[in-house]
Amino acid sequence: MNNPDKIEYEIKPKKGFSLDLKELIFHYELFYFFTLRDIKVKYKQTLLGFLWVVLQPVIMMTIFTLFFGRAMKVPSDGAPYPIFVFSGLLLWNIFSSGIINSSSSMVSNANILKKIYFPRLIIPISSVLVSLFDFLVSFALFVAYLLYTIYTSDLEVSIFKTVLFLPLSLLLTIFSTIGLGCLLSALNVKYRDFRYVVPFFIQILLFLTPVIYPTSIIEMDWLKKLISLNPMTGAIGLLRHGILNTPLIMSEVILSSVSSVSFMILGIAYFKRTEAYFADIV
Repeated sequence: MNNPDKIEYEIKPKKGFSLDLKELIFHYELFYFFTLRDIKVKYKQTLLGFLWVVLQPVIMMTIFTLFFGRAMKVPSDGAPYPIFVFSGLLLWNIFSSGIINSSSSMVSNANILKKIYFPRLIIPISSVLVSLFDFLVSFALFVAYLLYTIYTSDLEVSIFKTVLFLPLSLLLTIFSTIGLGCLLSALNVKYRDFRYVVPFFIQILLFLTPVIYPTSIIEMDWLKKLISLNPMTGAIGLLRHGILNTPLIMSEVILSSVSSVSFMILGIAYFKRTEAYFADIV
């Protein structure tokens, strides 16, 4: 005889592609836990602590300015080159550090995966949120340097355009970072040599991203199209247009935005398709 007070739960995989937003929202505290834990691990027992977040973009900006801005006379679409390259590094650091951290996140959290169930997407997405924390620190320094540049030069900045385009550029950056991060984290579970491929891939992609140069200097059509397919091209172009009023090429922004959204859909779809096997092979 069936007990009317007895409740049975059946756990089974959903049919088709599902992001399970309700489940992710229900476990929102885990985002906070994993992100805070990764931040503490990243800066624990370091000599300079959070100062590394400030030093990294400053050192890179200085090197790029000396070698590319002054020595090689790389143009910057009419904007001061240090601010030009700093703005590109802001988004690039989210993308590069987010992908590197998230690509190895499933392997580094293998013990947790084998012990308890929770939405696996939380792990790579939390790794991306750590890079957003670094962005906030670097952005504060960028704003201070931007105000100094405005005070000492004739640079004009539109607050309205900055407020409008900054969230859009961040959104595109987050889309592409989460998508590629989820894809590479799932691949890294099965093919461990991806941990060696990812840093090399990031190094190459830096020179295929308009961080240290504007796309206007590229004359070859095939190379322009290739760089337009880079998901970071549109994000950086939008940010610079909003802050520095540099020319905005809509065809590049559209292609790059489509690429960014496509990478996000592809990455999450592959992750969701393979996550059932993570605990067995991680």
